[in-house]
Amino acid sequence: MLDTILDAAGQKGTGRWTAISALDHGVPLTVVDEAVAARSLSAAKEERERAEAILTGPDASLDEDEEAVLSDLHDALYASKIVAYAQGLALLRDAAREYDWSLDPGEAAALWRAGCIIRSRFLDDITSAFRAESELENLLLAPFFADAVNAAQAGWRRTIARAAQIGVATPAMSAALAFYDGYRRGRGPANLIQAQRDYFGAHTFERVDRPRGETFHFDWIGSGGGVTSTGYDA
Repeated sequence: MLDTILDAAGQKGTGRWTAISALDHGVPLTVVDEAVAARSLSAAKEERERAEAILTGPDASLDEDEEAVLSDLHDALYASKIVAYAQGLALLRDAAREYDWSLDPGEAAALWRAGCIIRSRFLDDITSAFRAESELENLLLAPFFADAVNAAQAGWRRTIARAAQIGVATPAMSAALAFYDGYRRGRGPANLIQAQRDYFGAHTFERVDRPRGETFHFDWIGSGGGVTSTGYDA
């Protein structure tokens, strides 16, 4: 039956509204973003068929042990789902702060478990995590989920690598892994972004050797002067 279904996904807008809300709040919701984009791409069925005759990719064959591949795929899906929930709960947290909602993330998860379309079994684990630490900063920092992602990440990485090697798109899983790798690092590459913003638009930057909130501009070309733009906002 599965092979008889047309590969053009529909959507009613819930994911798109959620992604727009996340952008408004400045919260990274990359897994949902990519899932929505993948549905939109799938809907361009006729265009994709034309592209298939023009664009090439690698040989889509995989000469590996099937059970090992499936085990890694299981871990990749599990870890990606954890990241998706972590991002969604972060959006709820920020919205609750802005709109002054009395929101208990653990109880929300319990409600979803009781009758929402989600009904994932680890919603119970989410509820337990927030009951154990009501001010939990991010689901990924809860011991249960940190241990789960740490245990799953080797298979997660192998799955994404395999998919890239054989030309199979895994947008949501790849986005989840990229978020995880960005989140787990105390220092990332955004200093380059800020340098570029200051070079092209004099948007200023903060320094690691100065208190947060102090902004600076560097005369990158030696003739730009000290005039800066406004609106530094990390």
